[in-house]
Amino acid sequence: MLDGVGLSLWHPRGDEFCAAWKCWVRCDGDEKVIKGFRQIAFLTTLSRVLGMVRDMTFAYFLGASGLMDGWAVAFKIPNLARRLFGEGAASSSLIPVYSEEYHKDKEKANRLALSVVTVVFVLLIGMVLIGEGIIWIYYKFFAIYPGTRLKLVLSGIMLPYAVLICVAAVLSGILNAHRHFAMPAAAPVLLNILIIGALFLSGWVLRMEPQTQVFVLTVAVIFAGLTQLLVQFPPLWARGISVRPAWDVKSEGFRKVMLLMGPMVLGLTATQINTLADDLVALWFSGSAEKGSFFYFFGQQVQYPMWEGAVSHLFYSQRLYQFPLGVFGISLATAIFPVMSGDAARKDFSALCKTISRGLRCSVFVALPATVGLVLLSRPIVSAIFERGKFRTEDTALTAMTLSFYVLGLCGYFGQQVLTRAFYAVQDSAVPAKSAVAAVVMNVVLNLTLMWFLGTGGLAASTALSSYLQVVILGTALRRRLGRSILDGFMPAVLKTVVATACMGVAVFIGLILMRSYGGLLKVLVAMPLGCGIYVLVARLLRIEMLSLLTGGGDAKAMRA
Repeated sequence: MLDGVGLSLWHPRGDEFCAAWKCWVRCDGDEKVIKGFRQIAFLTTLSRVLGMVRDMTFAYFLGASGLMDGWAVAFKIPNLARRLFGEGAASSSLIPVYSEEYHKDKEKANRLALSVVTVVFVLLIGMVLIGEGIIWIYYKFFAIYPGTRLKLVLSGIMLPYAVLICVAAVLSGILNAHRHFAMPAAAPVLLNILIIGALFLSGWVLRMEPQTQVFVLTVAVIFAGLTQLLVQFPPLWARGISVRPAWDVKSEGFRKVMLLMGPMVLGLTATQINTLADDLVALWFSGSAEKGSFFYFFGQQVQYPMWEGAVSHLFYSQRLYQFPLGVFGISLATAIFPVMSGDAARKDFSALCKTISRGLRCSVFVALPATVGLVLLSRPIVSAIFERGKFRTEDTALTAMTLSFYVLGLCGYFGQQVLTRAFYAVQDSAVPAKSAVAAVVMNVVLNLTLMWFLGTGGLAASTALSSYLQVVILGTALRRRLGRSILDGFMPAVLKTVVATACMGVAVFIGLILMRSYGGLLKVLVAMPLGCGIYVLVARLLRIEMLSLLTGGGDAKAMRA
């Protein structure tokens, strides 16, 4: 059961049913939203923990090497397709239109959803075939270095994963529209379990060389994609949706989805596109034993600003900063998106504004302390998690430095997730797309500038700064459209959050000084609970309303802003 306070923070109609502390929720739809958020957060936490175990095994067996660079880039390409065409575009463009159609005609809504799934499948099959052809041509006629050839082969094997995971993501979107969040959130757990199993089997049981291990991993990824797709079927069947091909492409609903989908390819995925750009820039501007330490530019000898392994440092640091983003930021946005879509479908813009406001306040409440904590603990965390096997001390230093720059954008990454979905709820995908283009262009320009001074840290700083540009553009446009009420109570909540975060930061900093002679693991085990405890305590003393989202308790009257 959930108390009325938690509901009142998330949806204005929740106040109608909140009489006092521990007043139980009677609004079933809103209760499902809060329950959905917690389900997603729990399962995403489990997935992220398993993902951390997966990355620890990567570090142990592959380290920060050219081989790991190749696997990271090869995996990120189909994974980006999932963000673009699955979670990012098809799913997010489908939910508001599907919700609108479902209120009118359930059968028609189901045909719409199945048509979108079919079209995405056909579209991606074509794109994968074209991609495989491009990879083969480049491998056959242009690839010079063995490392480049290996990266191309790995990319070719893993590319079909894009089809499986994108279709699974669209089916997950349909389930989310029905307020079912558990199975879609559990699907990534399967991926991590299968990759961990493949690493242990190939590395410890079969004792394969790393050059052979990476090929076992690619096969495991394909099998994981098929599994992630199939587990979506039972909950869909339980809701009367039989997954089968459909081609109702002339309906008005389908046209709406397609019109929204194009711009959404960019809108929700600016950060993912930017991190891929970071990886590619690091790959191209890294020296190696094969390439040498310099390149020629208009006849001039130019030293590479980074060395082989730079992509690996980016990969490991991205995994760490994406932990709080995935557990809280994306979970939050996923849970409130159906509510925003429902409000927009009913033209209840007052409720929509209040939901957006609470989403932004919660974003800052979680992202700001996570930023300070990860900056202070970056070196101990990287050392405790990754520094073993082939992952060396110098890799720890470079990864921690890169992580410190990435996490400076956490508030921006969280804000992107809420604001873009607010636009999609009102079926406007043009503004998020334009803001994403601006953010990507800014990121590339900053990448090519800051990398000469900060190496991989410059690439990370570029992504962080670009996230705030997108938030400013989205927030400004949304205020013009819906009014200033989207920021009601925002500044007071931010000021309280800053105070609580400062208290936490001071406590962690002092703790680290007192434990400076201890190892990274002990520092993390002591400083992290200490920081969380201080933050929660101060947040409770300051009566920060967003705390009740995580704890489910509090005083209703005192905590309303």
